[in-house]
Amino acid sequence: QVQLVESGGGLVQAGGSLRLSCAASGSITSINVMGWYRQGPVKQRELVAAIIGGDTTNYADSVKGRFTISRDKAKDTVYLQMNSLEPEDTAVYYCNVKDSTTGWGPFQGYWGQGTQVTVSS
Repeated sequence: QVQLVESGGGLVQAGGSLRLSCAASGSITSINVMGWYRQGPVKQRELVAAIIGGDTTNYADSVKGRFTISRDKAKDTVYLQMNSLEPEDTAVYYCNVKDSTTGWGPFQGYWGQGTQVTVSS
């Protein structure tokens, strides 16, 4: 069983920064994708950023240039550095890990419990 524990959400003013962390424990195969999704009020869950293996990254257009995803392979931890935050970034952010046992679809994989990010204007 894989568990994902998130931390780092909170309330910040527009233009500010937050860093989210997600630590994975349990059995994850070596080939995997770690990422962050978010779900805002009355919105569908959407991919924010993902990191494949250790180097290849993918970002939603709305966060390119402002958010950076990274991972510490040794700790099975993924980070999301969020800069220049905007009120539109307000959402619950979910950590997601996919590997060969879970499938690679957008809503497959293991999920964290979610952490609230609120950006005030």
